[in-house]
Formats: sequence, C-alpha cells, structure tokens
Amino acid sequence: MAPAGPATTPAAPSAWSPLRNALFRNLWIATIVSNVGTWMQDVGAGWLMTSLSSSPSMVALVEAADSIPMMLLALPAGAVADIVDRRRLLIAVQVYLLLVAGALGILTLLGVTTAWVLLGFVFALGVGAAMMMPAWSAIVPDLVRPDELSSAVALNSVAINVSRAIGPAIAGVLVAVVGAWLVFVLNALSYVGILAVLVRWQREHRKSTLPAERFLSAIRVGMRFVMHTHALQVVLIRGASFFVFASATWSLFPLIVRRELGRGPEIYGLLLTCIGIGAVGGAMLLPRVRAKVSRDALVAGASALYAIAALALGHVHNVGLLAVAMLLTGVAWISILSALQVSAQMTLPPWVRARGLAAFVVVFMGGMALGSILWGQVATHIGIPAALTTAAVGMALAIALTWRFKLGQHEVLDFTPSMDWPLPVLAETPEPDVPVMVTIGYRIQADKRTEFVAAMQGVREMRRRNGAYFWQLFHDSEDPTRFVETFMDESWLEHLRQHERASVADREIQRRAKQYLIEGETTKSSHWLADRES
Repeated sequence: MAPAGPATTPAAPSAWSPLRNALFRNLWIATIVSNVGTWMQDVGAGWLMTSLSSSPSMVALVEAADSIPMMLLALPAGAVADIVDRRRLLIAVQVYLLLVAGALGILTLLGVTTAWVLLGFVFALGVGAAMMMPAWSAIVPDLVRPDELSSAVALNSVAINVSRAIGPAIAGVLVAVVGAWLVFVLNALSYVGILAVLVRWQREHRKSTLPAERFLSAIRVGMRFVMHTHALQVVLIRGASFFVFASATWSLFPLIVRRELGRGPEIYGLLLTCIGIGAVGGAMLLPRVRAKVSRDALVAGASALYAIAALALGHVHNVGLLAVAMLLTGVAWISILSALQVSAQMTLPPWVRARGLAAFVVVFMGGMALGSILWGQVATHIGIPAALTTAAVGMALAIALTWRFKLGQHEVLDFTPSMDWPLPVLAETPEPDVPVMVTIGYRIQADKRTEFVAAMQGVREMRRRNGAYFWQLFHDSEDPTRFVETFMDESWLEHLRQHERASVADREIQRRAKQYLIEGETTKSSHWLADRES
C-alpha cells in the first residue's frame, strides 16, 4: 500500500513513526491479531483436507478455493470501495467473516464437515476477503500523513508476516492437540478487534458534489484506467509471471509435510512459521536493499531465490535444511510482493485507488488460484518433487522472458486535484446520462508538429485513464498547423467527474503538449451533447 502522492524529498520518516498515530496503531495491532487467526485458519483447513482426502488435487483445491473469489470479485469489490464509505463497507465485511468462520468451527466440532463442505466454507471466506482487500488497501492514506505512507506500507508488511510467523506455529499445536475446529473458532473471534477499532473510527467520508458513480460504469472506468496506464500494466505482467509458478509451493506444502516428510501438523506449522520469520527479516532489510538495487533487480533476484527454495522443498527431507529454505522463501516472497505493491500504488490516484489495487489483487490471487489447480494436477501425474522442479524452472524462465518489462524507479506523480479545468459554458442543463463529445482546437508552430503529436499521446493516455472511451487527434487538410483533439465520455456526469479527477500530474502532461502552441494562441474547447433522437 504505497503512496500515490508526491515524494518531495529522499529523506524518509522513521520506519515506526506511523505507530505514533493512535488510530493506525490500534488498527495495526488488531490486524496482527486478525491475521494470526487467518493463518491459523489456513493451517487448519489445509491439514483438515489431508485428513478428509489424500488426493493432491483436492488438497491443492483448498488454496484455489481461497484464491478464486479474489480473482472473480476483486474488480467489483474495488468499484464498490471507490463508490461507498470504505469504513462502513469494512465493518459489514468483518461481521460476515466472523459469522462464516464461526459456522465452520461449529460444523467441524460436530463432525459434519466433509471435503466439499470445507471447500465451500473456504470459498465463502475468500469472498469476504475479496470484498475487503481493495477497501483495506485504499484506506491506508487516510490513516497517516503523506510523508509516512512508505513507513505505513512497511509496517503493514511486518504485521502480515509477524502473524505469519505466529499463527501457523500456534495452529500446528492446536490442530494436533485439540483439532481443526478450535482454530476456526479462534479465527472468527479474531475479527472482533478490527470491528471495535473501525466502529470507533470517526472517518470523514469525502463526498463529491456529483452523484455516486454507478456500479457497472465504475467497473468500466476502472478497467479503462488499467488498460491505459502502462506502468501499472508492467506491474501486472511481472506479477502474473511470478505468482503462477510461486503457487506450487503454497498449494502442495501440506502434502509435502504429510506424505514426503511423514510428519504431523506441528512440523507443518513450524515450517510455515519459518516463512513468516524470513518475511519479517526481509521487510526489515528491504529499505537498505532498495537503496542499492533497482526494483527490477530486486524482483529478479528474489524470484531466483524463491525458485531455489522450491527445489529444496521438493528434494530435501531434512527438517533443519527445509527450515532454512523456508526462511529464504519468506525473504523472497516479501521482497517481490513489496516491490510490486509499491510500483502499483505509485500509479494510482485516489479516485481509482481501490479499483487499481483490485487489478493487482486479481493478478495475484488469480495466479495463485489457477496455479494451485495446475500444480495439483501436475503433482497427481508426475509426483510432487517433479512438479516443484517444473515450477522452479518455469520461474527462472519467467525472469528472462519478462526482463524487458521494466518496473524501474517510476516517477512519483502528484495526484493532488488541480481544480484548473474550467466548467463548460451551458446554454441549458444537460440530462445527466447524455453522452458527451469534447473538441479542443490547437494552433501549432509549423516546425513543431512532430513533437506536438508525440506529446499528445500522453494526453491521449491521460484522457482514457480519466474515463474517456474514445480519443482521436485530427489535423486540418488545408492548414497543417491546426489540430483538433476529440474525446468522448459515457455521460455528462462522467465528464464532470473528469473535471474533479484532473490532477497536477495531468496538468503537466497538458503543459508538455501546449508548449508547441503558436505564441499568443490558446486552446479552444467545445462540448457537444448527443441528440437523443439520432
């Protein structure tokens, strides 16, 4: 959850400074507790499935059932989170998760949980997580000062991985001594802390003067933003190429411990704890590493490290050596996830933040879900060690094939609303849903036409990102210095939203094009409303 706003100085606040904010501190602590419950739930579900079915495909389906809702629902959830009050949405989702997790615990205690019942409940919990994740990621800038966003992101990573270190170890013991039902019940109770903090949070919900976006339109606009933001597309490509292979480790892990090592849930929990410890250590080291290497090199190096650890998991049977391999897995995992999340956040203005992060979630969880199904089938046919070897080789090939898609050190854009787009002059009030065509005339220096056309490609992407579904630049056949920019919006309301969305970064894009105007000339714009009878 990295900052989408400007970074004016390389000097960063203390890594712990956001914890001085009582609201962030309380939510951070409550999140650790809730995430401990979630990791306990994951261990309980994975191990319970090995008791209900010995099929690698069924065990791998646990990971898939958890991930598929994210893949299917993240974009709609992101649209909802950008439309409604995110605090109220999060409260509703926490209540839902508490009830579902509690019901699974009771049914398991009564002994009526079958393999397919377990998958159904895991899927239902995944639905709740899918509805929560975009909104949760998008509220971080509301909790801390802009200059503390980077530190807040790092602390969130620490919280996730502290819980990863604690939860599996506790769950392994509880499952072995009492049974999986107890970890399901404790997971339900873990949502109470977050609920208490959210209920007490008096968040000011920023309301536009315009009506809220419609659900389907919000999804279309969000997808349009993703399709016309190259830097975000690079993040998604690099993420997909990693997650689909990385999923092999997570989906086959319970069977590796039970079948290949012949050990119980306590060793399963211990090795998962090692991943969490490695991730916490990695999160602490990341600031120094990022100062010395590019994000591209960091992701490539961490992917290679993850592949080596996957090979060890498939072929090493010594628990001590596997613990070291899992520590390295944690370091690699947090390094890659952090680099990709920071790169994604830096491309997202507030009005589309949840939808943009939802696209990342779709790639992340989609890769994990589809990869889990794939590697479960592969392991069924060629065995677990061969499946992990294949995944590790695929990960190494992906590094080479995606190297040309550079994450780099993307410019931190200023998404502060510029508020310098004048409202259109109207002879009559348009219908809110009437389609709009905007034309803007330019008179360009004769010897700067090529440079102007090149600069206007940035304007094109900016218009499309902000909501236009059509854009074209025309020039006059009689006077080659005259150009007309044309773009179309779905409705009058959507066009007015573009006025609200215009940022300082957008103004800079327009300035680069306008510098080629003939001296003394200004742009001339007209707004054309669709004739309902045409």
